[in-house]
Amino acid sequence: MNLPKGVRGYLGPPDAGSSGEPVPVKLSHPALGELVPIKSNSPDQWIAASGMMLRVLVGSGTHGTSIDGQDDIDEMGVCVERPDTTLGLKRFEHYEYRTQPQGVCSGPGDLDLIVYSLRKYVGLAAKGNPTVLLPLFVPESAVRYQNEFGQELRANRDMFLSKLAGARFKGYMHSQREGLMGLRSGGTRNQGRADIRARYGFDVKFAMHMVRLGLQGKELLETGTITLPMQGPALRRCREIRRGEHSKQQCLDWALELEHKIDQLMLTTRLPKQPDWGRINNWLVDVHLRHWRVA
Repeated sequence: MNLPKGVRGYLGPPDAGSSGEPVPVKLSHPALGELVPIKSNSPDQWIAASGMMLRVLVGSGTHGTSIDGQDDIDEMGVCVERPDTTLGLKRFEHYEYRTQPQGVCSGPGDLDLIVYSLRKYVGLAAKGNPTVLLPLFVPESAVRYQNEFGQELRANRDMFLSKLAGARFKGYMHSQREGLMGLRSGGTRNQGRADIRARYGFDVKFAMHMVRLGLQGKELLETGTITLPMQGPALRRCREIRRGEHSKQQCLDWALELEHKIDQLMLTTRLPKQPDWGRINNWLVDVHLRHWRVA
């Protein structure tokens, strides 16, 4: 369904004469940022832009582990879907934009943006997905776009937090370890990562992220929060790993210690066993109704 003018979600009519390929119609939309060209025939992009509630930086710069001039720009957004993809047969889970084509490694200054539907985002956050939890903890300086719904999301982050996060952080650590050991291909086939391995003898980015996840998972279970950017000894260790100042075996040993600590904290943490599903569901329904101007 095409929303009429005046209804939230309208960005303009699709190009009826289009061959089906999205074509630029204007330079940018504030919800998506200046680096994302607006297309005339991209329904997913319209949903993301018109329903955007929050868009933040989530990459190495947010963690504090970036090396000047060497990192791309990673952003994550959350949007409220239109009625036809929420109540009807159409589906929308996320919208992606990359400066580089799919399969090409992002370079310094390139944008990698993903915008989740609020329903998809809430499901991942409630399960303790480490990457998806980041928008709840980033400092205000990392917020690129936010409306009243985005403010509510960040203000009510406690309803998503539970012991479930411990297992998710460990799972993400295992994924980074597999990359470090060459047991999976993610990130290992592009030239940039090949150059890293040639320089240091192993992929220090995999090693750094493995340890970072352990440190942040430990902090979350201990304190109920994630400090961003990282501070003190935790930040120094991650930066040292990324600069190749520690061996691969040292990194593996640290990660194993952190996993054991997470296991212990899952038994003693003050976080609840489960997220507050009832509160999450009530808020989710309320946001959709208010966004659609039904309530």
